[in-house]
Amino acid sequence: MAPVPEWVKALKPTGPQGSELLQKERDGSNVSVDKLAELLHTKEVLDRQQKILAIMEKESVFDKTQILSMGRPERLKASLGKAKRIHQLRQQYGWTQEEFIMANDLLGEPTPYGLHASMFLVTLRNQTTPEQQKLFLERAERYEIIGCYAQTELGHGSNVQGLETTATWDPTDKTFVIHSPSLTASKWWIGSLGRTANHAVVMAQLIIDGKRYGPHPFVVQIRDLKTHEPLEGVHVGDIGPKFGYNTMDNGFLLFNHLKIPHVNMLARFSRVDPVTNNYVRPASATLVYGTMTWVRSTIVLQSGSVLARGVTIATRYCSVRRQFQDRDTTNKKAGENQVLNYKMVQIRLFPLLAATFALHFTGRRMMEMYEENQRQMATGGSGNSGVVLLADLHATSCGLKALGSSTAAEGLEVCRRACGGHGYSSYSGIGPWYADYLPNTTWEGDNYMLTQQVARYLLKSARAVSAGKAPDNDTCRILKTYLDRRDMGAAFDILDDDADIVAAFAWRTARMTFEALKHHDIEKRSWNSMLIDFYRLSTAHSQYLVVKNFYEAVFSTATTSAIDPDTAAVLHKLFRLYALHTLERESAEFFTSGAVTIRQITLTQTKAVVKLLDEIRPHAVRLVDSWKFPDWQLDSSLGRYDGNVYQDLFLRASEQNPVNKMTFDPYPWSNVLVKNERESKL
Repeated sequence: MAPVPEWVKALKPTGPQGSELLQKERDGSNVSVDKLAELLHTKEVLDRQQKILAIMEKESVFDKTQILSMGRPERLKASLGKAKRIHQLRQQYGWTQEEFIMANDLLGEPTPYGLHASMFLVTLRNQTTPEQQKLFLERAERYEIIGCYAQTELGHGSNVQGLETTATWDPTDKTFVIHSPSLTASKWWIGSLGRTANHAVVMAQLIIDGKRYGPHPFVVQIRDLKTHEPLEGVHVGDIGPKFGYNTMDNGFLLFNHLKIPHVNMLARFSRVDPVTNNYVRPASATLVYGTMTWVRSTIVLQSGSVLARGVTIATRYCSVRRQFQDRDTTNKKAGENQVLNYKMVQIRLFPLLAATFALHFTGRRMMEMYEENQRQMATGGSGNSGVVLLADLHATSCGLKALGSSTAAEGLEVCRRACGGHGYSSYSGIGPWYADYLPNTTWEGDNYMLTQQVARYLLKSARAVSAGKAPDNDTCRILKTYLDRRDMGAAFDILDDDADIVAAFAWRTARMTFEALKHHDIEKRSWNSMLIDFYRLSTAHSQYLVVKNFYEAVFSTATTSAIDPDTAAVLHKLFRLYALHTLERESAEFFTSGAVTIRQITLTQTKAVVKLLDEIRPHAVRLVDSWKFPDWQLDSSLGRYDGNVYQDLFLRASEQNPVNKMTFDPYPWSNVLVKNERESKL
């Protein structure tokens, strides 16, 4: 392709320029971007981001200009190079764990070290004995061994109890024999396994003297530490290209009677006594939920910022993009209208904007609960309070993981479509991010399957409340409140009282819980016949938790003391928009539960939500600015901070696109495909 002519480089988009439009948006709002950003992230985190970004931007290995045009093998190799460089920089600059995580977040793509740095290390930290920590954890933290977490199989994902891989205890030589008895026993989808890992935490059915004891974790070496070739009795490889996530080497793994030492069974909570050959049970079955609960809690925390990337891009672009003239304008010279002014765009984007904050504050509370549980386990082990909290945390993490990841994934697609035709371009920055995020709705528990865990916990809590034996936690309190007041009915003022909005969400959850309990325990409906009811119940409970956590965050002293009254007022409007828009969409359940009246629903739809859209509109750009995504991280033509959307889009297409360096031979009678490439023949 010939160089881009100077006359093309001199062209500019039709005015007003995107930079002018975004500056006008920012000038029209009094939201304190920096204060709100510090509330979301803390000043320490923002300073850390600037420090790490300054280092990474200078490294050529992290260049993003050609990523989207690479094939998968090239992307995998490039991603491994980036992962190695991040690790080298960690050593060079003495980065903390938080700085290391920040570097990976800024990179914005999965790397082949991803499952080693998360699931493998977390499992070793949580489930090893002191002896095993020296043997495995310390080496893994130094990256002397690279690991993954091998649970899902070709034939089983969510049903962990159905896993087919076996670990049979051999008392003659005190070893475990790891074996794949069928093709569907093959470990599958395991991140970092395909080409990178040389060790795996393998979840396998423990068998002692012919008796099964359920899935347990085992550390298994799968590749030679020097040659990196598979060990004898191991067949391992990459599963191939996916819808997204193609910079990660998700793999398969089969075993043929592979022997591993006794010490390789992770034994903090349960073990096999090598002297008696007896199984030593965990003090509480719930203790083994630790790693999965941590992962789900992390997904909840990340869902807000994941969605915020898409909302940032779409909000900025819809402020720059202009289409059609306002039909009601009297000024025929007014020019085309900013897309963000259209109500159909606002009703799609602004509730998602509100959801980014709602999910963020909920995720922070989720991690606080997880850390509190870890403290209790560390001091009291299996004490009753710790076990009760873990049970509540497990159910909460299941429900919020399902709601948060679904909201983020579905919201990213809404953002992409709100960007019109240009949203379909990979240069928009939304499509690749969406494709890479989608697995979150399936892994660590399919979102539909997980809702059964929430329903089971709510039914159990309802039975305890009915029997007067319930623990004092939030779930049991809202159930008890419902029982105490159900004969009087509810009278919630959702249009004027914020606390009543939260109470209405709690009432809906409680009523649906007792209805489900009646259907299952009294009417004896089968579990399978109630799965749709359970999904709705889990969603209702999780939406209540998000609304409650958002409400508490907005009115907390920590918030009101950190931001100015004007910014706090806008944050309050975001809370009301998230809650009332959710209530409007789920209005049938709120009405049938008796939490609201038809008149309240009508006023919510016709007045309250529309009024909130108008009130949030002037602040939309500043609100997304507060997430503080650097352009380098967004890697988006449409979401640029400076608004130079069309210039960047054209630059990427015309100058950085490698396809434009190819000269095709278009004629069907010629066997040549590309004139300026060797070996390009049929």
